[in-house]
Amino acid sequence: MPKPPKIPAKPAKRKVAAKRLAPPEQARIAEIFRRFEEQDSDPRTELDYASPYELVTAVALSAQATDVSVNKATARLFKVADTPAKMLALGEAGLKPFIASIGLYNTKAKNVIATANILIEQYGGEVPLTREALQALPGVGRKTASVVLNELRIEPAIAVDTHVFRVAHRLGLARGKTPDQVEAELMAIVPDPLKTRAHHWLILHGRYVCVARRPKCEDCVVADLCSSKPLFVRG
Repeated sequence: MPKPPKIPAKPAKRKVAAKRLAPPEQARIAEIFRRFEEQDSDPRTELDYASPYELVTAVALSAQATDVSVNKATARLFKVADTPAKMLALGEAGLKPFIASIGLYNTKAKNVIATANILIEQYGGEVPLTREALQALPGVGRKTASVVLNELRIEPAIAVDTHVFRVAHRLGLARGKTPDQVEAELMAIVPDPLKTRAHHWLILHGRYVCVARRPKCEDCVVADLCSSKPLFVRG
């Protein structure tokens, strides 16, 4: 197996010091995540996959697309191309009809094929499960790498998409103005044993309960702990 190339070390990200929270706020945050855990002790991505390669591919395809649309496409795609070698053999032209229903499919097809080629040439057809190596793949940014590493329980990470961003702000867990800032704030306050699951709890809560236009506060298990509830519930 060829040795993977050395990846230049990136400057270390400045760590955000853990917030000094008042005891009542510490208790509130702990209770929020205790209730999420009680509701679902082992949350997982809603993307369908059967291997690290399928997971990386599905997550990359899901950018600016719904998990439902990606699952419909990959249900057909992975039957014919579930390895880098099969994907490379399919080629861009062969891949596009499978993912044409997904947004940005032309760019995504180019990236998926380029990634398959790199995996074969540099990693013997296996997915390198380190952050640096994943982020070096075409179309795989920090958020995608975080989702993959977290889903496979390799590295605790909280990928911040629109759902996580919204829920974190509404629950008063973060105030950052960018996804990176919110990620750093969440990583600083979520208890270590829960960090591999916090991303899924927040994204699923935002997807099905704390929805954008009209959150379903009546169905929310943490409504009494939410500082934003008065904005949506009158009387």
